Amino acid sequence: MFILQEAPIDLIKAKNLCKDPAPNGALVTFEGTVRADEHKGSVVSGLLYIADSPACLAEGEKIIKEALSQFSITEAVCIQRIGQLKTTETAVWIGVWAAHRDEAFKGCRYIIEEVKKRLLIWKKEFYADGSKAWIHPDKKICHSRESGNPQQN
Repeated sequence: MFILQEAPIDLIKAKNLCKDPAPNGALVTFEGTVRADEHKGSVVSGLLYIADSPACLAEGEKIIKEALSQFSITEAVCIQRIGQLKTTETAVWIGVWAAHRDEAFKGCRYIIEEVKKRLLIWKKEFYADGSKAWIHPDKKICHSRESGNPQQN
């Protein structure tokens, strides 16, 4: 199951998305949060994520199906936030259930790596000094235009 949403991620509800936890001995989760780190000398105060929603939903479901077929996991969920996020908010949550921990870890890692690589999501960083910039997925500044949407490269 892949979910793209603007609302904050409810971690308890996310964990309860597993339809049948009984056969599972392992639940591995990944929670990616907005950090107030420094980028190019400016302290990040928040982010804006914009997505090509139809493409993201289709590709996200494809990634989940790939993980289910490649690893001995029983269920996988990925919830990706879009919209405005403050520092410390959860931007992405992944839960992978399996009979054993090793496969759950492998499945979880696969999902986050593929989501970061393949989803059409753009990020705009807002800085404590009031400036802002669109950031390319490989962490290079896409362009420093103050408004509008990022350009696809």
